[in-house]
Amino acid sequence: MTPDAARLKLRRRANHAAIFLGLMALWQAGSWTGFLDPLFFPAPLEILASFWRIYVTQGNIWYHLYVSLGLVLAGFTMGSILGVGLGAVVGMNATVRRFLQPYVIVLEATPRIAVAPLLIAALGFGPQSKIAIIMLVCFFAPFINTLSGVLNVNRDRMELMRSLGASKMQVLRKLVLPDAIPVIMAGERLAMTSALSGVLVAEFIQRDQGIGALILTYTRNLNMASAFACILTLTAIGFLIFKGMEMVDHHVAYWKNEAGLKRMTEKRARAFAARRGGLAHA
Repeated sequence: MTPDAARLKLRRRANHAAIFLGLMALWQAGSWTGFLDPLFFPAPLEILASFWRIYVTQGNIWYHLYVSLGLVLAGFTMGSILGVGLGAVVGMNATVRRFLQPYVIVLEATPRIAVAPLLIAALGFGPQSKIAIIMLVCFFAPFINTLSGVLNVNRDRMELMRSLGASKMQVLRKLVLPDAIPVIMAGERLAMTSALSGVLVAEFIQRDQGIGALILTYTRNLNMASAFACILTLTAIGFLIFKGMEMVDHHVAYWKNEAGLKRMTEKRARAFAARRGGLAHA
């Protein structure tokens, strides 16, 4: 990074920090002057105190976070595998696409929240129904993006590979997936952030454990400062998840960004030099 780029990045961070602190100061002033009802809009200092209480003094949020994040990981993994796999199959096979795609579109148009009580009624209360809800939320973005990526693969290169005798699996591994990976990863980012919404919907309905159930408990007891602390925790987790998925995207689809392409080129150059050195010694 050049010195000018570093200064620009530092200046942008300073501007964002100044805006954030200014908004927090206005919020605190509104609470002190009575412009904001402290019962429903607690002051930032009260929310900070609640952070200390739920994380350190009581420490009751850790178990609920563990439960919620475990469900998010399980539901996201299953929904992504199903969405990417089915999207690839539907995209590669015109017959399957003709019969299956309309039903998937109808399911995608159905509000997921409306289906959640049906899944709970079918699977019962417990983690299995929560994971099913998260799977449903996480399925459609990877499926639609994978299908779109597969259908938009360069047809000339596909016909060339087929004319050279490549099997369907070779075409999928060597051409379709590399071309579709950027679009697939965009769907994965949407699915991962949507997984948090899915687990909250499930926990709002079941109300037994998890961060959603904890938020409901705090709001029912009018402990809005602790409820805000839980919501801000979810905001921070969602931001970290999104940035983490961006990093994974840059690493997997390295040819789509300059830094990743440079990193892979240097890695292959070192491997080539090592092989040449080994051959020279032999």
